Amino acid sequence: MLESQLYQCPYCGESAEALLDLSGGDQQYVEDCPVCCRPAVFDLSVDGEDWQLQVRREDE
Repeated sequence: MLESQLYQCPYCGESAEALLDLSGGDQQYVEDCPVCCRPAVFDLSVDGEDWQLQVRREDE
C-alpha cells in the first residue's frame, strides 16, 4: 500500500513529497531532499491502518 505525504525538509525548510510504502511496517531510511540535496532521515511508524512519519536531520 503506497501513500503520498508532504513533508518539510529539516535543512532548507522547503516542502517536498515522499512516497511511502506502508506494507513494509516500521521503517527508517535516508532520502536526499529534492531541493537542497541534503540527507534527511525518515522514521515511519505503521500500526495497522494508522501511520506516522517523522523527518529529521542526520545529525540529530
